[in-house]
Amino acid sequence: MSSKFDSYQKRRLVSSYISVVISIALVLFMVGVLGLVLLKSTLVANRVKEKVAITLFLKDNVSSKQINSFKASLQEEAFTKRIIYTSKAQAAKQYSKEIGEDFMKFVGENPLKNGIDIYLKAEFITPEKMQELETKFLKNAFVADVSYDKLLISLLTKNIKRFSFWLLVLSGFFGLVAIILINSSIRLSIYSKRFNIKTMQMVGATKSFIRKPFIWRSIKLGFIGALLALAGLAVIIYYADKFAPSLGLLKDYVSLAYLVSGVLLASFLITWLSTFFATQRFLNLQTDELYY
Repeated sequence: MSSKFDSYQKRRLVSSYISVVISIALVLFMVGVLGLVLLKSTLVANRVKEKVAITLFLKDNVSSKQINSFKASLQEEAFTKRIIYTSKAQAAKQYSKEIGEDFMKFVGENPLKNGIDIYLKAEFITPEKMQELETKFLKNAFVADVSYDKLLISLLTKNIKRFSFWLLVLSGFFGLVAIILINSSIRLSIYSKRFNIKTMQMVGATKSFIRKPFIWRSIKLGFIGALLALAGLAVIIYYADKFAPSLGLLKDYVSLAYLVSGVLLASFLITWLSTFFATQRFLNLQTDELYY
Protein backbone atom coordinates (compact mmCIF):
# COMPACT_ATOMS: atom_id res chain seq x y z
CA MET A 1 0.00 0.00 0.00
CA SER A 2 2.87 2.31 0.91
CA SER A 3 4.67 1.57 -2.37
CA LYS A 4 1.53 2.41 -4.36
CA PHE A 5 1.19 5.70 -2.51
CA ASP A 6 4.86 6.53 -3.11
CA SER A 7 4.47 5.69 -6.78
CA TYR A 8 1.41 7.93 -6.96
CA GLN A 9 3.28 10.77 -5.27
CA LYS A 10 6.21 10.41 -7.68
CA ARG A 11 3.86 10.52 -10.69
CA ARG A 12 2.24 13.67 -9.30
CA LEU A 13 5.67 15.19 -8.72
CA VAL A 14 6.86 14.37 -12.25
CA SER A 15 3.60 15.67 -13.69
CA SER A 16 4.06 18.89 -11.70
CA TYR A 17 7.62 19.30 -12.98
CA ILE A 18 6.54 18.68 -16.58
CA SER A 19 3.77 21.27 -16.32
CA VAL A 20 6.23 23.81 -14.92
CA VAL A 21 8.74 23.14 -17.72
CA ILE A 22 6.06 23.39 -20.41
CA SER A 23 4.69 26.62 -18.91
CA ILE A 24 8.16 28.15 -18.77
CA ALA A 25 8.98 26.98 -22.32
CA LEU A 26 5.78 28.39 -23.82
CA VAL A 27 6.09 31.72 -22.06
CA LEU A 28 9.79 32.13 -22.90
CA PHE A 29 9.08 31.16 -26.50
CA MET A 30 6.45 33.90 -26.71
CA VAL A 31 8.83 36.41 -25.12
CA GLY A 32 11.64 35.26 -27.43
CA VAL A 33 9.53 35.80 -30.55
CA LEU A 34 8.62 39.27 -29.34
CA GLY A 35 12.27 39.98 -28.53
CA LEU A 36 13.27 38.88 -32.03
CA VAL A 37 10.67 41.22 -33.55
CA LEU A 38 11.95 44.04 -31.35
CA LEU A 39 15.57 43.44 -32.39
CA LYS A 40 14.83 43.12 -36.10
CA SER A 41 12.35 46.01 -36.19
CA THR A 42 15.24 48.36 -35.41
CA LEU A 43 17.23 46.87 -38.30
CA VAL A 44 14.28 47.18 -40.70
CA ALA A 45 13.62 50.77 -39.60
CA ASN A 46 17.29 51.66 -40.11
CA ARG A 47 17.28 50.11 -43.59
CA VAL A 48 14.24 52.16 -44.54
CA LYS A 49 15.86 55.32 -43.19
CA GLU A 50 19.11 54.71 -45.04
CA LYS A 51 17.29 54.68 -48.38
CA VAL A 52 16.59 58.40 -47.92
CA ALA A 53 19.09 60.76 -49.58
CA ILE A 54 19.92 64.43 -49.38
CA THR A 55 20.98 65.84 -52.77
CA LEU A 56 23.58 68.57 -53.19
CA PHE A 57 23.47 70.51 -56.48
CA LEU A 58 26.90 71.92 -57.29
CA LYS A 59 27.71 75.28 -58.85
CA ASP A 60 28.71 75.31 -62.52
CA ASN A 61 32.12 76.85 -61.84
CA VAL A 62 33.26 73.97 -59.62
CA SER A 63 36.08 72.05 -61.35
CA SER A 64 36.41 68.25 -61.58
CA LYS A 65 39.35 68.34 -59.18
CA GLN A 66 37.32 70.29 -56.63
CA ILE A 67 34.38 67.90 -57.05
CA ASN A 68 36.63 64.89 -56.37
CA SER A 69 38.08 66.59 -53.31
CA PHE A 70 34.60 67.49 -52.07
CA LYS A 71 33.37 63.91 -52.59
CA ALA A 72 36.37 62.56 -50.63
CA SER A 73 35.67 64.92 -47.73
CA LEU A 74 31.97 63.94 -47.70
CA GLN A 75 32.85 60.27 -47.61
CA GLU A 76 34.84 60.85 -44.41
CA GLU A 77 31.96 62.57 -42.62
CA ALA A 78 30.37 60.76 -39.64
CA PHE A 79 26.88 61.06 -41.13
CA THR A 80 27.71 59.52 -44.54
CA LYS A 81 26.64 55.96 -45.34
CA ARG A 82 27.45 56.22 -49.06
CA ILE A 83 27.46 58.83 -51.80
CA ILE A 84 26.52 58.76 -55.49
CA TYR A 85 27.79 61.42 -57.87
CA THR A 86 25.71 62.24 -60.96
CA SER A 87 27.17 64.59 -63.55
CA LYS A 88 24.92 67.02 -65.41
CA ALA A 89 25.42 64.95 -68.59
CA GLN A 90 24.27 61.77 -66.82
CA ALA A 91 21.33 63.63 -65.32
CA ALA A 92 20.31 64.87 -68.77
CA LYS A 93 20.38 61.32 -70.17
CA GLN A 94 18.30 59.99 -67.27
CA TYR A 95 15.74 62.79 -67.61
CA SER A 96 15.48 62.27 -71.40
CA LYS A 97 14.89 58.56 -70.80
CA GLU A 98 12.16 59.30 -68.25
CA ILE A 99 10.23 61.69 -70.50
CA GLY A 100 10.85 59.62 -73.65
CA GLU A 101 12.52 62.35 -75.74
CA ASP A 102 15.70 64.38 -75.87
CA PHE A 103 14.79 67.66 -74.18
CA MET A 104 18.22 69.10 -75.09
CA LYS A 105 17.02 69.60 -78.70
CA PHE A 106 14.49 72.15 -77.45
CA VAL A 107 16.48 73.75 -74.63
CA GLY A 108 19.80 74.03 -76.45
CA GLU A 109 22.15 73.75 -73.47
CA ASN A 110 21.99 71.53 -70.43
CA PRO A 111 20.21 73.42 -67.59
CA LEU A 112 20.83 70.65 -65.05
CA LYS A 113 23.59 70.67 -62.46
CA ASN A 114 26.14 68.19 -61.17
CA GLY A 115 24.68 66.50 -58.13
CA ILE A 116 25.81 64.40 -55.17
CA ASP A 117 23.30 62.12 -53.43
CA ILE A 118 24.32 61.54 -49.82
CA TYR A 119 22.73 58.51 -48.17
CA LEU A 120 22.94 59.15 -44.43
CA LYS A 121 23.36 56.78 -41.52
CA ALA A 122 20.08 55.96 -39.78
CA GLU A 123 20.73 58.02 -36.65
CA PHE A 124 20.98 61.19 -38.75
CA ILE A 125 17.59 60.73 -40.45
CA THR A 126 15.53 63.10 -38.31
CA PRO A 127 13.95 66.46 -39.27
CA GLU A 128 16.24 68.35 -36.88
CA LYS A 129 19.51 66.78 -38.02
CA MET A 130 18.57 66.99 -41.69
CA GLN A 131 17.82 70.70 -41.23
CA GLU A 132 21.22 71.18 -39.60
CA LEU A 133 22.92 69.45 -42.54
CA GLU A 134 20.98 71.55 -45.05
CA THR A 135 22.08 74.76 -43.32
CA LYS A 136 25.66 73.52 -43.22
CA PHE A 137 25.77 72.59 -46.92
CA LEU A 138 24.15 75.81 -48.08
CA LYS A 139 27.11 77.67 -46.56
CA ASN A 140 29.54 75.58 -48.63
CA ALA A 141 31.19 77.46 -51.51
CA PHE A 142 30.65 74.53 -53.92
CA VAL A 143 26.93 73.98 -53.24
CA ALA A 144 24.25 75.86 -55.20
CA ASP A 145 21.21 74.18 -53.63
CA VAL A 146 20.17 71.35 -51.29
CA SER A 147 17.15 69.11 -51.79
CA TYR A 148 15.47 66.36 -49.76
CA ASP A 149 11.92 65.26 -49.02
CA LYS A 150 11.11 67.05 -45.75
CA LEU A 151 7.57 65.64 -45.53
CA LEU A 152 8.84 62.08 -45.99
CA ILE A 153 11.46 62.53 -43.27
CA SER A 154 8.86 63.94 -40.88
CA LEU A 155 6.36 61.13 -41.52
CA LEU A 156 9.06 58.45 -41.36
CA THR A 157 10.39 59.71 -38.03
CA LYS A 158 6.90 60.05 -36.53
CA ASN A 159 5.74 56.58 -37.64
CA ILE A 160 8.93 54.83 -36.48
CA LYS A 161 8.67 56.50 -33.05
CA ARG A 162 5.02 55.51 -32.79
CA PHE A 163 5.73 51.91 -33.82
CA SER A 164 8.69 51.64 -31.41
CA PHE A 165 6.59 53.01 -28.53
CA TRP A 166 3.75 50.51 -28.99
CA LEU A 167 6.19 47.66 -29.53
CA LEU A 168 7.89 48.50 -26.22
CA VAL A 169 4.49 48.70 -24.49
CA LEU A 170 3.56 45.29 -25.94
CA SER A 171 6.93 43.86 -24.89
CA GLY A 172 6.45 45.17 -21.37
CA PHE A 173 2.94 43.69 -21.20
CA PHE A 174 4.02 40.24 -22.40
CA GLY A 175 7.04 40.38 -20.11
CA LEU A 176 4.71 40.98 -17.15
CA VAL A 177 2.42 38.15 -18.28
CA ALA A 178 5.48 35.87 -18.55
CA ILE A 179 6.55 36.67 -15.00
CA ILE A 180 3.03 36.11 -13.64
CA LEU A 181 2.54 32.77 -15.45
CA ILE A 182 5.93 31.33 -14.52
CA ASN A 183 5.55 32.59 -10.95
CA SER A 184 2.13 30.92 -10.69
CA SER A 185 3.45 27.58 -12.00
CA ILE A 186 6.36 27.59 -9.56
CA ARG A 187 4.21 28.63 -6.62
CA LEU A 188 1.80 25.77 -7.33
CA SER A 189 4.67 23.27 -7.38
CA ILE A 190 6.02 24.62 -4.07
CA TYR A 191 2.52 24.73 -2.56
CA SER A 192 2.42 20.92 -2.66
CA LYS A 193 5.59 20.90 -0.51
CA ARG A 194 4.42 23.46 2.05
CA PHE A 195 4.14 20.88 4.86
CA ASN A 196 7.66 19.59 4.17
CA ILE A 197 8.92 23.19 4.33
CA LYS A 198 7.25 23.78 7.69
CA THR A 199 8.45 20.41 9.09
CA MET A 200 12.05 21.22 8.16
CA GLN A 201 11.67 24.64 9.78
CA MET A 202 10.27 23.13 12.97
CA VAL A 203 13.24 20.79 13.39
CA GLY A 204 15.65 23.74 13.23
CA ALA A 205 16.60 24.11 9.56
CA THR A 206 17.46 27.66 8.55
CA LYS A 207 15.45 29.50 5.91
CA SER A 208 18.38 29.62 3.48
CA PHE A 209 18.98 25.87 3.91
CA ILE A 210 15.30 25.15 3.15
CA ARG A 211 15.16 27.51 0.17
CA LYS A 212 18.34 26.29 -1.51
CA PRO A 213 17.10 22.95 -2.99
CA PHE A 214 13.84 24.54 -4.16
CA ILE A 215 15.70 27.36 -5.88
CA TRP A 216 18.18 25.02 -7.59
CA ARG A 217 15.39 22.73 -8.76
CA SER A 218 13.41 25.64 -10.18
CA ILE A 219 16.50 27.01 -11.94
CA LYS A 220 17.10 23.59 -13.51
CA LEU A 221 13.47 23.38 -14.65
CA GLY A 222 13.73 26.93 -15.98
CA PHE A 223 16.90 26.02 -17.89
CA ILE A 224 15.17 23.02 -19.50
CA GLY A 225 12.19 25.21 -20.38
CA ALA A 226 14.56 27.83 -21.85
CA LEU A 227 16.24 25.17 -24.02
CA LEU A 228 12.86 24.04 -25.33
CA ALA A 229 11.90 27.66 -26.03
CA LEU A 230 15.20 28.23 -27.89
CA ALA A 231 14.61 25.07 -29.93
CA GLY A 232 11.21 26.44 -30.97
CA LEU A 233 12.75 29.83 -31.76
CA ALA A 234 15.44 28.13 -33.86
CA VAL A 235 12.74 26.53 -36.02
CA ILE A 236 10.93 29.89 -36.39
CA ILE A 237 14.16 31.70 -37.30
CA TYR A 238 15.16 29.02 -39.82
CA TYR A 239 11.89 29.19 -41.75
CA ALA A 240 11.63 32.97 -41.40
CA ASP A 241 15.09 33.27 -42.93
CA LYS A 242 14.01 31.11 -45.87
CA PHE A 243 10.95 33.27 -46.58
CA ALA A 244 12.63 36.61 -45.81
CA PRO A 245 16.36 36.20 -46.53
CA SER A 246 16.82 39.99 -46.74
CA LEU A 247 16.50 40.16 -42.94
CA GLY A 248 19.62 38.03 -42.58
CA LEU A 249 18.32 36.31 -39.43
CA LEU A 250 20.78 33.40 -39.49
CA LYS A 251 23.75 35.67 -40.25
CA ASP A 252 22.95 38.26 -37.60
CA TYR A 253 25.06 36.63 -34.86
CA VAL A 254 24.86 39.66 -32.57
CA SER A 255 21.03 39.64 -32.48
CA LEU A 256 21.00 35.85 -32.05
CA ALA A 257 23.46 36.13 -29.16
CA TYR A 258 21.27 38.80 -27.53
CA LEU A 259 18.19 36.60 -28.02
CA VAL A 260 19.76 33.46 -26.53
CA SER A 261 21.29 35.40 -23.62
CA GLY A 262 17.99 37.18 -22.98
CA VAL A 263 15.95 33.97 -22.87
CA LEU A 264 18.44 32.20 -20.58
CA LEU A 265 18.78 35.23 -18.30
CA ALA A 266 15.00 35.66 -18.13
CA SER A 267 14.51 31.99 -17.19
CA PHE A 268 17.17 32.26 -14.45
CA LEU A 269 15.93 35.51 -12.91
CA ILE A 270 12.22 34.71 -13.04
CA THR A 271 12.58 31.18 -11.61
CA TRP A 272 15.03 32.30 -8.92
CA LEU A 273 12.94 35.25 -7.77
CA SER A 274 9.63 33.36 -7.98
CA THR A 275 10.98 30.44 -5.94
CA PHE A 276 12.60 32.74 -3.38
CA PHE A 277 9.40 34.66 -2.68
CA ALA A 278 7.16 31.55 -2.84
CA THR A 279 9.26 29.65 -0.27
CA GLN A 280 9.56 32.80 1.84
CA ARG A 281 5.78 33.05 1.95
CA PHE A 282 5.36 29.51 3.30
CA LEU A 283 8.27 29.93 5.70
CA ASN A 284 6.53 32.93 7.24
CA LEU A 285 3.15 31.20 7.64
CA GLN A 286 1.97 29.74 10.91
CA THR A 287 1.30 25.98 10.98
CA ASP A 288 -2.49 26.38 11.12
CA GLU A 289 -2.37 28.76 8.12
CA LEU A 290 -0.95 26.03 5.85
CA TYR A 291 -4.43 24.50 5.44
CA TYR A 292 -5.91 27.62 3.79
